[in-house]
Amino acid sequence: DILRDQLRKNNDLSLKLKQSMDSGQLVSDNILNQIISSRLKEKDCSEGFVLDGYPRTMSQAIFINNYINENNLILNFIFDFYIEEKTIIQRINNRAIIENRADDSEITIKTRILKYNQETKPVSDYYKKEYNSLYYSINGNQEIVKLNAEILNILEKTLI
Repeated sequence: DILRDQLRKNNDLSLKLKQSMDSGQLVSDNILNQIISSRLKEKDCSEGFVLDGYPRTMSQAIFINNYINENNLILNFIFDFYIEEKTIIQRINNRAIIENRADDSEITIKTRILKYNQETKPVSDYYKKEYNSLYYSINGNQEIVKLNAEILNILEKTLI
């Protein structure tokens, strides 16, 4: 959502984002880190926030870890959703139709999956090792209702 909000601003940065997203490439770490840190400074994030799809690279993970430490923030949960490739393709194809999204072509999806395996999987492995007590692996192949129930169950057990 943060990137889509940036795209609506219609400036040089939004054009770079559009090119990257339409080609299936991930936005550069430097640009993304700037956008994320700027967003986290906004008032509505002062009581907490959820990062979805970030960090995706070790560079981003190091950046956000430093940001969290420098700003005396607390990392409470890390949810890692594992999903079969066929389910990913099916869901994104459905989203492309429903939302009329040009950045959700099958070639783009496969590019993203390849990038995930190369760049994001090591981030998941890092967080699982370094933040094991905060790390929860969740079966993303489940229906949304079951996913929500599993997440709520984890939150309720942990926050009590």
